[in-house]
Amino acid sequence: MDGKASEKVNQVVDFGKPVNGFELPLLLFGGFRTLIDELHAELARQGHPDVRPAYGFAMQAIGREGATASEIGRRLGVSKQAAGKTVDKLEDLGYAERIDDTSDARRKVVRLTPRGVDSLLRSAAIFDHLRARWAESLGSKRLGDLEDALRTMAPVNGYRLDAASWFS
Repeated sequence: MDGKASEKVNQVVDFGKPVNGFELPLLLFGGFRTLIDELHAELARQGHPDVRPAYGFAMQAIGREGATASEIGRRLGVSKQAAGKTVDKLEDLGYAERIDDTSDARRKVVRLTPRGVDSLLRSAAIFDHLRARWAESLGSKRLGDLEDALRTMAPVNGYRLDAASWFS
């Protein structure tokens, strides 16, 4: 490998140079990663140091009504076994619990505990704070324009929770 190629390793974007197509997903990912990292740092300060990004996706997949491991796996794009391992970890940390399904005694439903709900409520408030900081830095209009543009380009059928499995 020549010296030029090795200089580019881990260098995401050369600012001040012409825009290349590959920069768009890297910039979007960089913004996403910045928000997620800041979220988890604040969650840790607020009493949830063990929550990882994958756990947040899993708790969203569990939802308000709860879900079976198979449903969680489908929503996350992982196997039932992989979902089960994540649920095991969430149970160990006190964020979720397995209960008997009232409609089918053979099944277990995973539901969020008060600690799990608290972490999601805190996450929502932190995201609101982070958005406000972005609005302060970028200006409300620029941020609103960015959000509108992303909504135009994002799938109409809603947000998918399988991002963690999609990367693997």
